[in-house]
Amino acid sequence: MKKIIHKFFHAAILSLAWQIPAHGAADAALPTHTQLQAALKAVVAAHGNAGFGLNMWATIVNRDGEVTAIAFSGQDRGDQWPGSRVISAQKANTANAFSLPNLALSTANLYSAVQPGGSLFGLQHSNPVDTDAAYKGPSENYGKQNDPLVGKKIGGVNVFGGGLALYNSAGKLVGAIGLSGDSSCTDHIIAWKVRHALNFDNVPSGVSGTGDDNMVHDIAPDANGHPGSASGWGHPVCDSSEPAIVATLPATHPIGPTP
Repeated sequence: MKKIIHKFFHAAILSLAWQIPAHGAADAALPTHTQLQAALKAVVAAHGNAGFGLNMWATIVNRDGEVTAIAFSGQDRGDQWPGSRVISAQKANTANAFSLPNLALSTANLYSAVQPGGSLFGLQHSNPVDTDAAYKGPSENYGKQNDPLVGKKIGGVNVFGGGLALYNSAGKLVGAIGLSGDSSCTDHIIAWKVRHALNFDNVPSGVSGTGDDNMVHDIAPDANGHPGSASGWGHPVCDSSEPAIVATLPATHPIGPTP
């Protein structure tokens, strides 16, 4: 009888092991929580990011859309907008879900196409957030190495600035990063700078005028007074200081070369 019970539990453990998501080497190649938090804090503290100068949340997902790290720039999780934790994860999920090995699309690039009458109208409703994963506790672990979202697929599609695909030093698409906590333009600026600091910005090509996934500011009224994007990839201007910062990102924080 003991042998039968032992065999039963051994089989049960093996079965459970097959069900546990295996991250392993693929996730080991992504920035760690410590690296993400250090880069985020440094970029936020440096200022020059336009917006309101608020603290930020940052999330990284792997190519399967699983969250691998979440961090915040403040001293405590309450120093950032609480709602921005999940938004940062949505942005990471979106940039990963709609970027390809040879084409990077930022969440900012999707804004115009999803407006009523746009070619991607309704996209933002296509991949709902997993609310069980998003709001699982304990809350005191949010933004730490053991954040309950780590290892989970958050889902969600976010269509304003702050989400960027991650391409490693070999130019391979390995996931994405999402930033939230300030204006959407500042979210994009900080995401760009953090990605650069982590050396995951070896972007192969994109839809912006500089051939990358930078934010495009070309929304203007048409002959009938209706706003439209000349390129189809436009994002609204958030404040008077940010367009110049966005425009110079490819020069101040250039994307790395790909093989």
